[in-house]
Amino acid sequence: MKITFYGAARTTTGSMHLVEANGKRILLECGLYQGHRKEAFEKNRRLPVDPKTIDYVILSHAHIDHSGNLPQLVRQGFRGRVFARHSTADLCNVMLRDSCFLQKRDLEYVNKRRAKEGKVLFEPLYEESDVDVLMQLFTPLHMHEPREIAKGITLEFFNAGHILGSALVQLDIRQDRGKSHRLLFSGDLGQPDQPIIRHYEYPAGADILLIESTYADRYHPSADDVELRLERYLKHIDRHNSKLLIPAFSVGRTQQIIWFLNKLREKGKVPREVKLFIDSPLSRKATEIYAAHREVYNDEAKAMIQAGRNPLEFPGMEFVGSPAESMALNDMPGPMIVIAASGMCEGGRVLHHLKHIAQDPDNIILIVGFQAENTLGRRVVEMKSPLRVLGEEVPLMAQVEVINALSAHADRAGLEDWIDEVKDNVRTAFAIHGEEEKVEAMVQLLKDKGIPNAVAPSPGQTYRFD
Repeated sequence: MKITFYGAARTTTGSMHLVEANGKRILLECGLYQGHRKEAFEKNRRLPVDPKTIDYVILSHAHIDHSGNLPQLVRQGFRGRVFARHSTADLCNVMLRDSCFLQKRDLEYVNKRRAKEGKVLFEPLYEESDVDVLMQLFTPLHMHEPREIAKGITLEFFNAGHILGSALVQLDIRQDRGKSHRLLFSGDLGQPDQPIIRHYEYPAGADILLIESTYADRYHPSADDVELRLERYLKHIDRHNSKLLIPAFSVGRTQQIIWFLNKLREKGKVPREVKLFIDSPLSRKATEIYAAHREVYNDEAKAMIQAGRNPLEFPGMEFVGSPAESMALNDMPGPMIVIAASGMCEGGRVLHHLKHIAQDPDNIILIVGFQAENTLGRRVVEMKSPLRVLGEEVPLMAQVEVINALSAHADRAGLEDWIDEVKDNVRTAFAIHGEEEKVEAMVQLLKDKGIPNAVAPSPGQTYRFD
């Protein structure tokens, strides 16, 4: 048995890990690398594995940095099965089609420039027809439903508490020759006590651990901080008739924000004049999928529903439809909240909002999620003015605020809690899905917890197990 780490190794994006056992080649994740446009384009096009040789893909959840290159895997010949939870399959069906649309739109802009320069035009990574083929390969599984996917290889999902459908992946591998192993892959581990979805679980008995490290070196503020700060921002835009722009992932983060706004509304803390626009067709579809999968809700969300209150509906909330309606928001007066994708400001409708809102010091740009290196969102957080948005230099004059308590990733405390419960049999642990200082912090944390054989693999490194 061996494991090769191709993506999300000493970085947070492009998650992809190859497990080879009992003559089978199994990919854990097949995500898009996100970062500088040219670098990302080249990395995503050059898959590090031959798709025709892959037997199965196991998907922990639907976020694009974990699922986004699956259609290209299909385009280049993969015809195996994709194992995921039911809600993850539903989310992938809309998210990957949205990814196709965004890629085509971005390439139209890039190719116009390349044509003027006499350069060869780029082709999209994949087409919607590739997504059609991919969706036929999904084999949805319920949580706690062990499935022997190949001789001597059993897969079981547990709740990861990250986004709708997110799973911890457990593989029991009984080798014909040599030892048997239980591999536990955290995927993205959720922050404890998140809105809407249930808390993560603690599968026992793993001897090989792959653990995410996104926030291994820091602690998030409490959720109480979210309500207090949101209340302050709402008062500000109400007083100045200005705008609050929230770049947010369509899946998970958008629904969390709706939840917290509902909590403020219940307490009478939302000014009546403030309007809420959710400007992402994908956010609308994702919210509908969240509404359809109430089996994953936590007790508080279920209690709200039983009391006749929908945690995913907000009085006066409006999903923005056409691009023209989206553009029209730029000319509308505040006070207003605009939640728009993408969460790292790398594409989508958030860009034209950012271009307009960034130039007014009365406006607020609220960052509520992790911003990978070399993304526009990271430049916003670092206040690197001017910003280059849609080909133009834009001065960053708006207030920039960051709320880390909304993170769907466990912080150091959550990671410690989870490790304490699953570590007893772990002999080897790999710190993944984190930038350099994060994975190094995780390696030290694992060693402090009594797992001496803890490493942070580099891209392309292979580890063998007897």
